[in-house]
Amino acid sequence: MPKKVQEQNTENKGNILKGVVVSDKMQKTVVVSVSRFIKHPLYGKYYKVSKKYKAHDEDNKYKIGDEVEIVETKPISKDKKFKVVVK
Repeated sequence: MPKKVQEQNTENKGNILKGVVVSDKMQKTVVVSVSRFIKHPLYGKYYKVSKKYKAHDEDNKYKIGDEVEIVETKPISKDKKFKVVVK
C-alpha cells in the first residue's frame, strides 16, 4: 500500500494584520502600527490600543503612510516575525 504524501501548502497560515507603515528607514524592513479596539472588562467602554511590528519588505517598496497587510512567519531576525503581504 503506497504511503500518502501530504501536499505542502505555500500559503501562510499565521495571523494576518492590517496596519499603517510608520517607518521605512531600515533596509528590507518596515515598522507597521496596528490599531485595534478593546472593550474594558468592567466599564464596557471601547478604547484604541496600538502596537508596532517590524515586518520584512524584500523590495523596499512600501513607504510611510502606506496601508499594508502583514502575515506571521517563522522568525527572520531577533525582532522580525512578520512579512508584508503582496497585494
